[in-house]
Amino acid sequence: MTDIDPLRADIDPLRGAARAMQQVRDRCVWTQQIDHRALVPYLVEESAELIDAVETGDRAELREELGDLLWQVLFHAEIASRDESDPFDIDDVARGLTEKMVRRHPHVFGDAVATTPEQVLVLWNAAKAAEKHDRTSVLDGVSEHMPSLALAQKMLGKAAQVGVAASAKPQDPASEAELGDALLALVATARTHGWDAERALRERVRGLEGEIRSAETP
Repeated sequence: MTDIDPLRADIDPLRGAARAMQQVRDRCVWTQQIDHRALVPYLVEESAELIDAVETGDRAELREELGDLLWQVLFHAEIASRDESDPFDIDDVARGLTEKMVRRHPHVFGDAVATTPEQVLVLWNAAKAAEKHDRTSVLDGVSEHMPSLALAQKMLGKAAQVGVAASAKPQDPASEAELGDALLALVATARTHGWDAERALRERVRGLEGEIRSAETP
């Protein structure tokens, strides 16, 4: 590949970023030895830093962290483009994303009508179900690598879909702030007793998974 200055004014910025990634992969000895699995910790770190920027409201940091996360996408796509058995590049990724977004927004790109967020969600879920018709469980596609609290919330939604009730013994907080206080208090209690709060929640979610799968069994 001929080197091209990715900052040239006549180059589309996204295309320039992709070309920069190509040249880095070609000429940086550290980058050359990275594969998809080795890149995962950096993806997790960059995602967390983007979340921090969103939650703190720092616009400059938000723009920078979005760029860092985009670099991760370009990095994975560039690695994939050089795979001998099943190559694809950033154009394939973008094309697939566009096709999916068009399918899932028939009220934007088709004749469907949705005038409320709830109606949009119905259309989205219907399109997703059609795409994922080979899934046999509501748990298919749920990543166990999600943070435990996010995973627990996701699991509770899946449990409701199959009629599994997960009781909550503590009194319901009256606000999100009180919820934060309650969660922090539970973690403090775990620390006092020498318990691992992360492990405790993950094991309970794993038990919920078993309940969901049992409920799905004819």
